[in-house]
This record gives sequence, C-alpha cells and structure tokens, in this order.
Amino acid sequence: MKMKLLILAALLGLSSAQFDPNMKHGRTSLVHLFEWRWADIAAECERYLAPNGFGGVQISPPSESIVVTNPWHPWWQRYQPISYNLCSRSGNENELRDMITRCNNVGVNIYVDAVINHMCGAGGGAGTHSSCGTYFNANTKEFPSIPYSGWDFNDGKCYTGSGNIENYQDVNQVRNCRLVGLLDLALEKDYVRGKAADYMNKLIDMGVAGFRVDACKHMWPGDLSAVYGRLNNLNTKWFNSGSRPFIFQEVIDLGGEPITSSEYTGLARVTEFKYGAKLGTVIRKWNGEKLSFLSNWGEGWGMMASGKALVFVDNHDNQRGHGAGGASIVTFWDSRLYKMAVAFMLAHPYGVTRVMSSFRWNRNIVNGQDQNDWMGPPSNGDGSTKPVPINPDTTCGDGWVCEHRWRQIKNMVIFRNVVNGQSFSNWWSNGGNQVAFSRGSRGFIVINNDDWTLDATLNTGLPGGTYCDVISGQKEGSGCTGKQVQVGGDGRAYFKISNSEEDPFIAIHADSKL
Repeated sequence: MKMKLLILAALLGLSSAQFDPNMKHGRTSLVHLFEWRWADIAAECERYLAPNGFGGVQISPPSESIVVTNPWHPWWQRYQPISYNLCSRSGNENELRDMITRCNNVGVNIYVDAVINHMCGAGGGAGTHSSCGTYFNANTKEFPSIPYSGWDFNDGKCYTGSGNIENYQDVNQVRNCRLVGLLDLALEKDYVRGKAADYMNKLIDMGVAGFRVDACKHMWPGDLSAVYGRLNNLNTKWFNSGSRPFIFQEVIDLGGEPITSSEYTGLARVTEFKYGAKLGTVIRKWNGEKLSFLSNWGEGWGMMASGKALVFVDNHDNQRGHGAGGASIVTFWDSRLYKMAVAFMLAHPYGVTRVMSSFRWNRNIVNGQDQNDWMGPPSNGDGSTKPVPINPDTTCGDGWVCEHRWRQIKNMVIFRNVVNGQSFSNWWSNGGNQVAFSRGSRGFIVINNDDWTLDATLNTGLPGGTYCDVISGQKEGSGCTGKQVQVGGDGRAYFKISNSEEDPFIAIHADSKL
C-alpha cells in the first residue's frame, strides 16, 4: 500500500508542478512577443525584459510550417506545421538555441507555442512550400520528415459530411474532426504521442521553461495527459533539479458548450478567456457593467480557480476578432482603455498574467468583420519578417507596437513583482467606475473610469511617506518624473484624478517610495 501511495504522490507531483511558471528572481508575468524573430527576442531579453522584471516570453510556434502566399504570408500559417524541424520565419534552430540560452542567462524564461493537435490544412497541397523547404503532401497526409502518414490522423473517427467540425455541441466532432480543415492528428496513438513528446522534449533540453499548448479543446484530456507524462524535467543548467515544464493550455470556454475548461485544469493551467471578455465589457461600461462590481473579480465572476488560470486582456487571436471574446476585447487600438485594463490585471492577484506585444496591420472592417485579420507581421518584399527597431524614446518602429514597452504597462509589470504574495485588500469604490485597492502594505492602485473627477481620501494600506506614481512617470534616482502621492502615518492619502487625463489612474508601491 505504501508503494502505491508513493507512486500516486509521484504522479500528483508531476502534474502539480506543471502549474508553476518556474520564474526567476520574484518575477511574475510573461509577455507574448507575437511573431518576433529569435534574434530580436534574444536582444530584448538582455536589454529590456530582464532589467524591467519580466519573467518570461511566449514565442510563436518554432516548428516548420506551410508557407501560404494567398493571402500573403498570413500570421496563421505558423499554426499549420508540416514538420517538427525547428525552422520558421522567426529563424533557424541555431538562432532559436542562441535565444533560449541568452534569455535564460538573464533569468527570462522561454515558453513555446506548441501545435500538436494538427498538421497543415487538408487543402495544403504537395511540395516544398514550407519554411525550410521540407517536402510534404497534404493530399495523401504524408509528412515524411517526422514521419506521419495517413494512419496517424483521425479522419476515420470523424463522421461529419465535410470531415470538419460542424457542431460544437458534439464533443466527438470537436475532438476527432478537422478544426477549420486542419489535418487532425490521432493523439490516442502511442506513436503520435511519442512524436509530439519528442518535439517538446528537444525544446526542453534546449532550455525552454514550458509551453502554451494550442487548440487543447480539440484534443482528448487523456491524450494530453499521456503526452505531458512523457515530458522531461527542465534543463538543470538553468532550473532546479526536478522542475517540470510549465504548461498552459488553450481552451476557449466562454460557456454554452459541452467541453469546459474544468476538464483540463487537473492537467495544467488553462487560458481563462472569460477574463478579457468580461473585463473588456466592464472597462467599456457596456450592459450597465461598472468597475465597482469587480470587488469579487476572479472566481466570483465564474472563472476557474486562480491557481489554474493564465490570464490576459487580449491575445493574438481575439485582438483581430478570431478565437473568443468578441467586440468587448480591448486592444492597443483602444490604448487609453487598454492601459487601464492591463493595469487592473497586473495589480489584481488573480492568475498568472500575460502581457501582449503586437504588430500593427491595416484594418479593413466591413460589417464588423476585419477583412485583413489574416495579415502577418511587418515584412520585407519576399515575405521575410522585419527586425524590431528600437526608437530613441524606447518605443518600437516599423509597425511593431511593443505594448510591453509602454511606460504604464512596464511599470505595472514591476508593480506586480513588488506586491507578489500580498493580499487583495482596502477595496474602495464610489459605487460607479471609480475604484481602488491595495496589495497588502506593498502597493496601491486607484482608477477613475467615470466621466467626472475622482476626489477622495483613501486608505492605501501603505506606510507613511512620499511615493512616486508609476503611471504618470516613475522614480528615477531620488526623484520622480510623475505625480507624487503623500501617504500619512495612518496610511491615508488624498487623490484627485480628472476624467480627462491621458491616464486616469495612479499606482504606487513600496519600491516607488521617495
């Protein structure tokens, strides 16, 4: 019996560790450097992410993908693998290895976007139109580089007329049929599980800290569990012995479907899509929603347990109308509301937080639908991705948005590190769209999203002294480039925030004390 308990403990240990992002130096957030080149990520880890307390980077899929030219090199071609060679529009295997090493050396983790549910679309044709020129044949379902053949796909288990998912109320369709025509791998096969695990293990051995696993709703939880169970421990050059890869699973669950995120939260963390959809509705003040309703934000709003959740205001899908959340999602296009939403997320203790870093594209919205939602990253004439140039004012050029470099967002990433582990306390609201709360005695945020001035004396929970607001500026040396906040010996401070300010919110923390 004792032996059985030990084995059970070992199994539970393996799974529970997959919820820990393994971040270094008290860091708490990751940033999705969507479609960045490996060389640019390596430089960004060294020059910006590490010095500013970012814990990790989610990278775009590094596996070899199909190359689509109509439309011209869309972002989604990277979600259509044709092999597990580490060769993509972001760079080759050597550049990937160099980036992982350099980021790890400055304590910034790398999380890989892993596409293991499917290969390319059924209409992908045959040839060498792939990121490294590897031959494949989508017509016969042959991917010789891995190799996968027709035996390794789920078509025989799909009973829809088209072979595609036609009805999301049918669990078998969602998991055994093709997602938008993508060739669906038979992950119940030991051989296929082995190939997926081999791909992920190669990346673990190179030094990655974990994975975003794409399209998990479309895979059976038991199959995923089997793959995760085959994953190696993290590389001990950078991680403690016995550390398990951090896994966050993409499961879009906004309610109303038979497949729920709770089927996956026992395996690893899950992307909580309700978070951005509901927060967007509140920040936009739609349907009578108010910031004052957020006093029980998180589980109280029907979300999964905080320890299971990976949260974000927007992601690469829903910022362009794909995926989940609809029109309520706030993005860099709504920069004033966006900064407020991201600040709230980073100040609030719920979940592991992910910051988005985007590229601009020429939106062309017709009847509420963006005709250009396919557009890939800033590119050269041959379709290759452009580098990310850094302007003298620290913003990015050439169409790269770099929200993670916006002062207000970067400083709230630091705020979250400073208040990590502190309780959500000293909640205040005016009953409308003016709210404030502290994180124990380490940080305090106050937000005015009403159409009139906030004018109040509030209990900050902080020790007395003068603090520098990290939204309007920041502490530099012994000085402050933004507003200053006087906190009395009783922890109270007076705030006046006009609704017309560029950023109608203030945040102070222990390390911004003058």
